[in-house]
Amino acid sequence: MKKIPRIALILIIIFANIGCDQITKDLARKNLEYRETIEVIGDYLVLTKVENQGAFLGMGSSLSPALRTILLLVLPSIVMIGVFVYLIRTKDLNQINIWALSFIVGGGIGNLYDRILYGEVTDMIFIDLQFAHTGIFNAADVSVMVGTGLILLDQFTSKKKAELSDQKSS
Repeated sequence: MKKIPRIALILIIIFANIGCDQITKDLARKNLEYRETIEVIGDYLVLTKVENQGAFLGMGSSLSPALRTILLLVLPSIVMIGVFVYLIRTKDLNQINIWALSFIVGGGIGNLYDRILYGEVTDMIFIDLQFAHTGIFNAADVSVMVGTGLILLDQFTSKKKAELSDQKSS
């Protein structure tokens, strides 16, 4: 089996994340009324469409339009470009970090696309496990969280490998 070139892998992951995010948001916009609730798995997994002008859990939605544009559109755009350039230029990233940063960029671009096109982000997924629940989120948010989780996983596994290597050499 032929190995996928590194840049192609990065672009495939990014575009797959953007695509999944935009498809699910488009389905929500077309098939759900605002605040309509559809139980997917009882009260545990619910679809409900909201339009979020702010960031995580609506934070920043009450800011002035100019400040909201700077904090939720301009700065995240600069960060996504920076992370993408870092991802492309840094040749010694391991596979986990390539996947992680690609997921983060894909999710970030998915939400930025909404902000540019609609002025807000469509969220539609709510999870309530009785003892804990989420805010309403979307697939782009999942991409960013998966990417963040992969970075944390890599940090812990790298640290563990270093400790094991140190023990073997002593």
